[in-house]
Amino acid sequence: MATVPVYRWRLAPDGLATRRQLRARGLRPGGQNVAAQVERPRRRRGPLVAYLYSIEQAKPVRPMTPAKWAALAKANAARRTCPQCHTDAGYVIPPSLGMCTPCAFPDEQRAA
Repeated sequence: MATVPVYRWRLAPDGLATRRQLRARGLRPGGQNVAAQVERPRRRRGPLVAYLYSIEQAKPVRPMTPAKWAALAKANAARRTCPQCHTDAGYVIPPSLGMCTPCAFPDEQRAA
């Protein structure tokens, strides 16, 4: 099993990028193996690790299809719909409440 090269923070060579850096360029790893990793030391815990991929072997990001856009819109609508009163809250319902604010705190709405 081959090991990948490890570089210190900000000392990686040109031609390598993280997933986020690839995405900012409109690219994706495209199934390639990790080319290297960068470690950022921390004081009391283990180092932060970021995996690097070759920019030359990266592929362009796949475009969103109309079906994917529709599925994304449906998922976002479900996150905004209150399961209690079945109305669109106009915002993403917090998972900690599990319902819209008027349903979660009915007494505070009447007092105002």
